[in-house]
Amino acid sequence: MKKILVLGGTRFFGKRLVELLIEDGFDITIATRGITPHPFGDKVQQIIVDRTDSEEFKTVFENTSWDVIFDNICYSPNEALTACEVFKGKTKKYIFTSTLSVYDGLLGKELTEEDFNPYTYKIRYGNSQDFSYGEGKRLAEAVFFQEATFPIVAVRFPIVLGLDDYTRRLHYHIERVIEGKPIHFINLDARMSFISSDDAAKFLKFAFLSDIEGPFNATSTGTISMQELMVLIEKMVGKKANIVVEEDNESTSPFSLPDDWYMSQVKSMNAGFTCETLLNWLPSLILDITKENN
Repeated sequence: MKKILVLGGTRFFGKRLVELLIEDGFDITIATRGITPHPFGDKVQQIIVDRTDSEEFKTVFENTSWDVIFDNICYSPNEALTACEVFKGKTKKYIFTSTLSVYDGLLGKELTEEDFNPYTYKIRYGNSQDFSYGEGKRLAEAVFFQEATFPIVAVRFPIVLGLDDYTRRLHYHIERVIEGKPIHFINLDARMSFISSDDAAKFLKFAFLSDIEGPFNATSTGTISMQELMVLIEKMVGKKANIVVEEDNESTSPFSLPDDWYMSQVKSMNAGFTCETLLNWLPSLILDITKENN
């Protein structure tokens, strides 16, 4: 039976990943700070550890070995380097949850994996508070691909959406429409990528069971403009949205962008995984969130 370590795994798509792995009967250990209770009972083992404490991390995992490690909670090059050192010779594959934000600043075109090259990106070390979210993830990718001695997959997700999304970014839009409050956008024509939490978990599992290595975009088929998104929300809520188009404001949408920001999934499709079409799942998710608020 394959031994799996999941760093994180108690909420959102990380939780769904663990559920999928449990269904397949793997030997699963989750490593968390122990702050969020896990719902898996005796189906998983749990290690309590502070990921940001490198000495504690090294001590806890000193005498361990794993078939695969899923890392959902690495946000800095320092954390990535610690993982490279700790798990050297102790895992057959390492799957790092990365992000569309590695392409920060590259707007107005369909983004492919080649638009950010972690194999040549200059490494600067520091903790998560030393960098923006996107830069922290870029540098973490660079450390993994340049320093790790084990195979790496960096899964670049766009914004992940689901009913239990703790960031509540889609919820924000729906709640403000229900309440009649304004939502500010910079550009209603800007198109974005999204992925469902179910597909995010399924792709991580696919990355484990397949022989892929390197960076991979994982995104739903299709994109949506902010205008189209708001029309969809209005339809599901049954109310007109109070939309204001102007520069940043305290009520600015967390999805507001000056231009398109979306990814290609051609590389993932060629590898054997195609995410569900965006408009096949997004309307029902909006409806479910609307029902929660009524």
